[in-house]
Amino acid sequence: MFTLSQETAEDWWDVEALFDLSFAPGRSALSSYRLREDVDPVSELCRVARDDQGILGGAIRYWPVQISGQPTLLLGPVAVHPTAQGEGLGGALIRDTLARARDLGHHRVILVGDAPYYSRFGFEKLQDVKMPPPTNPERILGCALQPGAWQNLHGTVKPVG
Repeated sequence: MFTLSQETAEDWWDVEALFDLSFAPGRSALSSYRLREDVDPVSELCRVARDDQGILGGAIRYWPVQISGQPTLLLGPVAVHPTAQGEGLGGALIRDTLARARDLGHHRVILVGDAPYYSRFGFEKLQDVKMPPPTNPERILGCALQPGAWQNLHGTVKPVG
């Protein structure tokens, strides 16, 4: 049994260790990390999942970006510890944070990922949105949190600020 809560400053090292464990050593070289440099995450959407002993089982973060000047959320990374995989924890983190983002008035979320996995949460391939290179355009996915959020929106994802 895991409890979801907002990530705190005290969680930082545990979360970074989980991301290091879950992703390739060169994760910080990915184009999505260029969009996160010198930008604070959207703290109210950064969540952790801990078991009843306080052990970290999963984490998710969101970052502010823009597309054609329109504010957008960048989801990622999301990770589940190998010992907790297959229990639906990643899905719970995604569903929880998408609902929170919608309730907070955000309009859209973008990520780079596998369509077969993320489509169950409402993500679809974006045709007219580009991520900084190198990014496979087939993996650029978006989820509308408000009706029409992606309508007539095109361009390159850029950092905020």
